[in-house]
Amino acid sequence: MAELAPAFRLTPWLTIIGIGEDGPDGLSTAARSALDGAELIIGSARHLGLLPAISGRKIEWPVPFADGIAVLLAQRGNRVVMLASGDPFWFGAGSSVVRHLAPEEWVAHPAPSTFSLAAARLGWALQDIACLGLHAAPLERLRPHLVAGTRMIVLLRDGAAVLALAWWLVERGFGASRLHVLEALGGPRERVRAARADALDFTDIAHPVAVAVECAGEGQALPCLAGVPDDLFASDGQITKRPIRALTLSALAPRPGESLWDIGAGSGSIGIEWLLAHPANRALAIEADPARAERARANALALGVDRLDVVVGTVPDALPQDPVPDAVFIGGGLSQLLLQDLWARLPAGTRLVANAVTLESEALLAHWHAAKGGTLLRIELADAAALGGRRGWKARYPVVQWSVVL
Repeated sequence: MAELAPAFRLTPWLTIIGIGEDGPDGLSTAARSALDGAELIIGSARHLGLLPAISGRKIEWPVPFADGIAVLLAQRGNRVVMLASGDPFWFGAGSSVVRHLAPEEWVAHPAPSTFSLAAARLGWALQDIACLGLHAAPLERLRPHLVAGTRMIVLLRDGAAVLALAWWLVERGFGASRLHVLEALGGPRERVRAARADALDFTDIAHPVAVAVECAGEGQALPCLAGVPDDLFASDGQITKRPIRALTLSALAPRPGESLWDIGAGSGSIGIEWLLAHPANRALAIEADPARAERARANALALGVDRLDVVVGTVPDALPQDPVPDAVFIGGGLSQLLLQDLWARLPAGTRLVANAVTLESEALLAHWHAAKGGTLLRIELADAAALGGRRGWKARYPVVQWSVVL
């Protein structure tokens, strides 16, 4: 029997080193060895400044960050060290770089993340805390986490962003939240101070900075399950109302990492709640009315899911060719032509849910249900309303909902 040749393994040319505010004192033996043998060290001015005794050629990472990717890749074949903050793969630069590389081209040596250091200073259980990086993202991403009694650790750009966070919390009814401002953790400049959001007035906050939030106040929290209150969506009346929306989301059955097409999006409520279901989910809202499309964008941002993509146009012409979705909701623009187009372009296994209010749309769904199967549901709701000096039931327009798996 022939012997198997030993596996050939390339030596990585790139070493990604996470560095903290303690500079070389916090580096592992392997990280120090990589630095000693590097032909080039690339990092931000702050990171390079943490290693004043390191000799050899250095390149300052350009701004914006994306411009540095090509600079780094041009050094392929040399022994290169890239410096990053703390853990390069937790809201760090590592993942942005290695997507351009083969697995054998790089190795990483992380340091404790700011999240770990903050939790260690405060004695918080890290697994129970929401951790967010908002260096270049809107504060609204915190919105789903605003619940009295919860905790979160937030990475911010600078002192001005800390003050903006405090007033953002005040404006949403959470001014009683206690903010722990953590500056330059792990190094000689480390400082930890605390104040209520509605009383925070620090004017000398140093970078890098994180804020640990103990959420408190009377502000409105978002529910964990489908059915966000209607008054949290700006709307001209074109909105899938809360009870129908809850049933619709249940039929769409969002799963982590899936994508949705929300056709005839109106206020964007279905697509937004799809995104709220899991942070890895994606949604495309398609709306013919430009004013409604802009309102959907604003609603998404206000509720902390700024990743809603919005296309202005009519269907089926406005439907993209790819990528195909995992689920499709039709809240407007329902027609024979649209259903034919979706059936022709979508792969087997795609989930489709359509809601109809008019008799014509009901008849169309009944026809397609008879031909393609699935579930046809008639939803009739009534609200208590004044009836003379007493109260009675005021019926809403019934909704017919068809759900099917292609």
